[in-house]
Amino acid sequence: MTASGYDAGRKPGTETLGGHAARQLLRLGEIAGLARADSKVYARTLVEALGPVAERPLHLPPPSDSFISDDHTPVEFSLSFEPDAAPTLRVLLEPGAGDTGPAENGRTGLRVLRELAGRWGISTGRLDELEDLFLPPSPEGPLALWCALELRPGSVPRVKAYLNPAANGVKNAAKTVRKALKRLGHRQAFKALPDGDRLLFFALDLGDWDEPRAKVYLAHHDLPAAEVAALSRMDGGPAPAEIEEFLRLATGADTGADDGPRRRPVRRPFQTCHAFTKTGSGLPSGFTLYVPVRDHAPHDGEALARATDLLKRYAIDPAPLHQALTAVTERRPEDGVGLVAYLGLAHQQGRPPRIMTYISSEAYQVRPPVAPRPAGAAAGR
Repeated sequence: MTASGYDAGRKPGTETLGGHAARQLLRLGEIAGLARADSKVYARTLVEALGPVAERPLHLPPPSDSFISDDHTPVEFSLSFEPDAAPTLRVLLEPGAGDTGPAENGRTGLRVLRELAGRWGISTGRLDELEDLFLPPSPEGPLALWCALELRPGSVPRVKAYLNPAANGVKNAAKTVRKALKRLGHRQAFKALPDGDRLLFFALDLGDWDEPRAKVYLAHHDLPAAEVAALSRMDGGPAPAEIEEFLRLATGADTGADDGPRRRPVRRPFQTCHAFTKTGSGLPSGFTLYVPVRDHAPHDGEALARATDLLKRYAIDPAPLHQALTAVTERRPEDGVGLVAYLGLAHQQGRPPRIMTYISSEAYQVRPPVAPRPAGAAAGR
């Protein structure tokens, strides 16, 4: 199927994962200001990177239990917003989705990533240095390798690789991350990380970046706002008051630890990302906080309202985000929860703060909205 074919109307029973995701990318590319020709190249690249599962009909179950998204779609979109600029579109995908296990998943992901890098003249040297740490013969964990493409004009994206710190076992995750940072020249970086409940991802920028980053993602369960605000180790990073304000807006003043019996049975942790670019100081040059807004809002209408308030808080036009949700689904935001998956606040030295919005493809399932409690019901019953 060619990229131009993704514009065609759907025929009942023939929709595929690749066609669904590529059609969404084409529409999002227009919102992000990409030329139609660039978006078509990126849509075709997405389908090729997914491999055989791209032709899998959507009436079948997901090809694997990919935890990129709640419904196991191995694709996620995001928009990064800065003042006075068009949003930047990114797509995250799992090239090995549908493989029989983590080892094969990792081999497929590495092969696809190297093929893409070769097409665009991008070096994978930094990733090659770490292959033995994150892609051992018998890896553990729910992921092996994800690939993110930051879509730019000119049909040559920026590329990021996401790896599993627990590939050699959860108890060895810290040792794996420490070794990886040292190999990349960040010998003091591990000491700068805050405490966390789990090491989630180790990520690398590959190719044409002004300052390629090594990034460490941590999970933080049930922290009150004041403790979350103290997690940044970035020199010149966000003030605690800014982080607390972001949490108040993103969660609806519900920061997880203080809501007692009203808390949902299952709630994803907050996530932080600590980005390292300079090897001298040992301190991160970037900090991002992610809130799983879908666990703090009854439906996507409320999640969208909170994202809108955040964008306005940073003098950013929210209209492209509203257009983006219309581009990926025909359903009303109030009819489900999870379309807006995460909201993020990103700080990087030399750049203005960014608001990140993560948008689910929802190829397989829409989570129903959370029903309101009956009037007069006791909290938590």
